[in-house]
Amino acid sequence: MKLSVLVPCFNEVNTISELISSIKNSPVTNIEIIIVDDGSIDGTTDFLRSIEDPQINIIYHARNLGKGAALRSAIAQAQGDICIIQDADLEYDPQEYPIVIGPILKGKADVVFGSRFQSGRSHRVVYFWHAVGNTFLTLLSNIFTDLNLTDMETCYKAFKTDIIKGINIVENRFGFEPEITAKISKLNLRIYETGISYYGRTYSEGKKIGWKDAVWAIYCIIKYNLFSDTNSLPEVQTQFSKSNKNSFKLLN
Repeated sequence: MKLSVLVPCFNEVNTISELISSIKNSPVTNIEIIIVDDGSIDGTTDFLRSIEDPQINIIYHARNLGKGAALRSAIAQAQGDICIIQDADLEYDPQEYPIVIGPILKGKADVVFGSRFQSGRSHRVVYFWHAVGNTFLTLLSNIFTDLNLTDMETCYKAFKTDIIKGINIVENRFGFEPEITAKISKLNLRIYETGISYYGRTYSEGKKIGWKDAVWAIYCIIKYNLFSDTNSLPEVQTQFSKSNKNSFKLLN
């Protein structure tokens, strides 16, 4: 089994080196790291250009396009059996990769969300209204998708690679989260959720998502659930139907 770790990165010079080390020291040994430098202007680009490591594939955007755009670039390059999204900050712990991809490895899941709100693990205490906003957006998303997720906005999402490659991602920024949730809900996929820890950071430490992104997320929930372009979904559905006849044998 090979895991593709997709890292959208914008102005993370203070964390990117430690993050790369954490990924390489994760319990999953067969990993490719795909970093998309999304137009950084803080020295991140210079640091990444100094890296010479065959395990790391670095893609450079000439200007900042957003998380969704960075993930499109990373997914196109992924060669692993499973893709997992890893933000370039240190809010999520690569030591927990086995927890997130475990249901896929066991042949039980096709997509796994790592929930920050379904866990007995450690959580940094940060913003109350962020938690309220996340809960509201997840509830609104669930109303449309008929899923019972507890954390739609989580970074840690893992997919069988053929599934995520077959889905047309439109959103450029944080609208990726409700968009991909809406689109996978329309497929006959086995979606799991597992608890993870969360080391949230403050705006002074570099947190980027804000209230405007929450407003846009509401728009995306409505758009992609009710008016989504599903041109690529039948292809994904066909691929899944064929592959689901046998268990996903990643442990061999």
